[in-house]
Amino acid sequence: MSDYVVSARKYRPDSFESLIGQDNIARTLKNSIQRGQLAHAYLFCGPRGVGKTSAARIFAKTINCSNPGPDLEPCGECDSCRSFAEGRSYCIHELDAASNNGVEDIKALMDQVQIPPQVGRYSVYIIDEVHMLSQSAFNAFLKTLEEPPAHAIFILATTEKHKILPTILSRCQTYDFNRIGVPDIVRNLRDIAGKEGITVDDESLHVIAHKADGAMRDALTLFDQMVAFCGTELRYDDVVRNLGVLDYEFSFRLVDACLAGDYATALLIFDEILSKGFNAQHFVAALSTHLRDLLVSRTGGLEALLDLPDSLRARYKDQGERCSVKWLYDALGVTTSCEAGYRAATNPRLHIEFALMKLAFLNNTPVALTSAEPSASRRAAAPPQNFAQSGTSNEAAGRSAAGGASKKKKASSLSLSALMDEDEPEVMPASGPEAAAEKPEGLPEDGVLAGKWKELAGMYASQPRLANALSNANLDFREEDGRKVVAFTVTNEAQKKWIEDRILRDLEGKFARLTGCGKIRLEPTVPPEEEQEKKIYMPSEKAEDLMSKNEEVRNLVIDLGLDIK
Repeated sequence: MSDYVVSARKYRPDSFESLIGQDNIARTLKNSIQRGQLAHAYLFCGPRGVGKTSAARIFAKTINCSNPGPDLEPCGECDSCRSFAEGRSYCIHELDAASNNGVEDIKALMDQVQIPPQVGRYSVYIIDEVHMLSQSAFNAFLKTLEEPPAHAIFILATTEKHKILPTILSRCQTYDFNRIGVPDIVRNLRDIAGKEGITVDDESLHVIAHKADGAMRDALTLFDQMVAFCGTELRYDDVVRNLGVLDYEFSFRLVDACLAGDYATALLIFDEILSKGFNAQHFVAALSTHLRDLLVSRTGGLEALLDLPDSLRARYKDQGERCSVKWLYDALGVTTSCEAGYRAATNPRLHIEFALMKLAFLNNTPVALTSAEPSASRRAAAPPQNFAQSGTSNEAAGRSAAGGASKKKKASSLSLSALMDEDEPEVMPASGPEAAAEKPEGLPEDGVLAGKWKELAGMYASQPRLANALSNANLDFREEDGRKVVAFTVTNEAQKKWIEDRILRDLEGKFARLTGCGKIRLEPTVPPEEEQEKKIYMPSEKAEDLMSKNEEVRNLVIDLGLDIK
């Protein structure tokens, strides 16, 4: 038991080659050694567990190595390398600024800096968590950091660069370490598992890598934890259960239920997730990530954006192809809004359940039929069409319903708007009693649209301001590209932008159902300033308006000499 060493220490990088995920920094440091252009102070900053202190030790060992290799890796055999490996080097000094952050500690360091190294060319001082130094300690350190002895090199490491004084930053060469990518972490864990004789599948390695959030040290710690739990064989089910990670299977099942319009199954799956002890907000975030991965997997050329094992890529692609881009776009809107409003919700569970019902109802509206389609009685008995069966099923339905073939739309780029145009049906959905009645040929008359507009305003009685704006709007009708455009006036540009951003799609959908026609586009407009009715606010303006409309009132004001200001 006493001989056991955790993987984070046992497999800690000891050469630039073994420094994972920081190739650009390793190359820069090796070039500076090769050219003899060593700075007197370096600042290594970045997230935890990405190799800052390890890189500082490797750099310190390399510049003191008496026989470095052709690729500038330390030889590991000279006196300096052996003393470093055995922990008895007098050339490399490490200081933990979290516990030695006072002025006295820095003064002791300054006295030590004056002593030249006994073995090797440089005395390297590695100060970890340097942002923890006090203000007075920083000030005491400034002069020594700017003009140290020729044999002294300082390497400062920190996770919070913004806390470092600008005067310190200006005296250092700064190197920003990046988070380590999932593929690099998986590759390193697979190599370590092979050395330790541990059997593990790619799905388990990806779960550990995602959980580590870019930190190799965290990944190795989680790996040791899983080995302690599972033994020499790591299984995916055991890993997700022990780490408290939501299984991919829940997201796949949930999306399948929503595509089928089965909100009851979706709610039961959510209840099962809660019963297993998972955090509800984390579940919503995981569902949003799943929808994003589906969108990426069904779009050609974006495969590099997926950090998934090969066994899951095929499954994501299969389910992604059964979802239209428009459905995924709307579904992401629902989940991200749910996640944003979760903390403010009085009943968080109901808040998420309502979002799941929205997802299930995204597909439950049939396409409005044309005169070339079957009779009303046959349409009433037919089940609603599911638009998410494939990315182009809507186009196929529109072509067959029209009784003729039309040219398939081609996306000119990978933009979201182009992909949505490719998936969008030619007509808007209809539901309710209107779906069972025969639809009129052509576009509705202006008078019919004006009558239905009043009904549309009445549907927003719970939003008095919007209902009032719709009721008082002036309507203008025109035909454009085979569609009926209904332009309606609003008060100002702010109201127009709010309607376009928040409610326009909902208005168009409800108006299409009211009129039984999907070829209608709504367009909010602001009338020119000269056409807008002047608003009366001040008492004097109200008095002048009353006098202009009533002769007797005007004469009374004149006769009595009243002041209307």
